[in-house]
Amino acid sequence: MNYYNEIKEKLIKSEIYDRVKDYSKDRNKVRVYFEIGKLLSEAGKEYGKNIIKQYSEKLITEVGKKYNERNLRYMRRFYEVFSNIKWNPAGSKLSWSHYREMLVLKNTNAIIYYINICEKNYLTKKQLKDKIKNREYERISDETKNKLITKEQLEVNDLIPNPIIIKSNTLKEEMNEYALKQAIINNLDEFLIQLGNGFMYAGSEYKIKIGNRYNYIDLLLYNKKYKCYVVVELKVTELKKEHTGQIMTYMNYIDENIKDIDDNKTIGIIICREDNKYVIKYCSDDRIISREYELV
Repeated sequence: MNYYNEIKEKLIKSEIYDRVKDYSKDRNKVRVYFEIGKLLSEAGKEYGKNIIKQYSEKLITEVGKKYNERNLRYMRRFYEVFSNIKWNPAGSKLSWSHYREMLVLKNTNAIIYYINICEKNYLTKKQLKDKIKNREYERISDETKNKLITKEQLEVNDLIPNPIIIKSNTLKEEMNEYALKQAIINNLDEFLIQLGNGFMYAGSEYKIKIGNRYNYIDLLLYNKKYKCYVVVELKVTELKKEHTGQIMTYMNYIDENIKDIDDNKTIGIIICREDNKYVIKYCSDDRIISREYELV
């Protein structure tokens, strides 16, 4: 079998397709590069590791400069990763640029995780790159990772990473709650995407009246997928038991006065400088979770 000629022919057809059918060129490119990856993998087994270098030198001259050795190795890696999982390149919703960002990862489960969140949240290449750079997969719990592998039902809090990355120029030691809230508001889209699928902004310093006194919820969100409100309280200290009491009061108020009859019960997220696992362990309401924040 002449692997080189078949690879060359596929690349030339792909180049023509890119110019003529712009609307579907990304899907075509993904499919073609997967097929080329398979050919490169087979050619390597038959002719040895140096065959990619030999092919790239000829392809650069005969087809184009972008088909260098590095990119051909990405195509081979692309095939080797995705041939081992249930995945159909013809049904891909992501661009080749998205896959390129993920192919540097060695963990196949991490790659699958990033594919899923890209497709569900329509992430751009830059948003995906930021998530990989911030090691989002590594920041979700082992329990959640097991659920993803076994395809168990996920809860609204499962994919919220720990710590939560917040962009700010303020030093951690100098951070106060107002500055932390402003840092989140200034990068609200990134914050919501980081929390997971379906989160929407409902307000900050959300005013509620309990008895004769007004109280202010730091952030009020709504999750469209799970149909529930989400109360977010910000703390620049270690998590304390009084924090869970405060957020529980706010959650109960939302449930009684704000949520619709077909909404699920409100959940609470306490974002704090330092977690205390015993506070959450002995909290009487399992709808409350805590996450540390990390400033970048």
